[in-house]
Amino acid sequence: MTIKAITFDLWDTIVDDDSDEIARKQRGLRSKHGERRHQVWQALNTIEPVDYENVALAYDTAEAGFNVVWKECHINWTVDQRLRVVLNGLGRQLPDDVYRDLVEKHSNMEVEIPPLLNEGIGEALAELSKTYKLCIVSDAIVTPGTGLRKILENYGLKQYFSAFAFSDEVGHSKPHRSMFDKVAEELGFAVDELVHIGDRDHNDVKGPHALGAKAVLYTGSRDGDRDITTADAICDNHHDLPAVIARLAGK
Repeated sequence: MTIKAITFDLWDTIVDDDSDEIARKQRGLRSKHGERRHQVWQALNTIEPVDYENVALAYDTAEAGFNVVWKECHINWTVDQRLRVVLNGLGRQLPDDVYRDLVEKHSNMEVEIPPLLNEGIGEALAELSKTYKLCIVSDAIVTPGTGLRKILENYGLKQYFSAFAFSDEVGHSKPHRSMFDKVAEELGFAVDELVHIGDRDHNDVKGPHALGAKAVLYTGSRDGDRDITTADAICDNHHDLPAVIARLAGK
């Protein structure tokens, strides 16, 4: 096949999702799960007292709704949308300045204490960028695309990417075709000239395959889909990725 660009998932592909929890624990901080609920409780409590248990329940309910919309409708709520669902469930509102601060704290949590890079990703990107255009195609989940760009920039990796498709900016999440169409159109390539690298068979393999693109399953962070994948190749370590791509390109 003709490969003109390579797209990368971010979570559990470029970075090891939730590896930042180790750093948070070492610093004596709450888990992200606990801290997000505490931030909402704290913001509300400064205006009018509220039971933490009620806040946690409202947040859990909103998160369950988020997962249904994400997995069945391929849409990621933004931080603003997620928090509005929580507050609506509680029948509460916040002053604009307090609410903006809450959104910012949620958005920056993983920027301030980022997840760790997966082994060999920097070297692989540097090598592959000599031959191919590289792009990010990734769901945002909580941290918005602006924050995810900052994480890449702080690690010195943003320089390797020519285009970005983050779900909060595109309006859909993988495997929706608009995520892949966005970078293909921006770079002037056809979707079937892309190879996508990711860790989940449903999103990162079946999604590109449905559009005629190739896909590589990355198993360095999680390998739960190894036995069910229809990927064109499997990569266990990013040090091997340039060779994997070369084989797919017939070089």
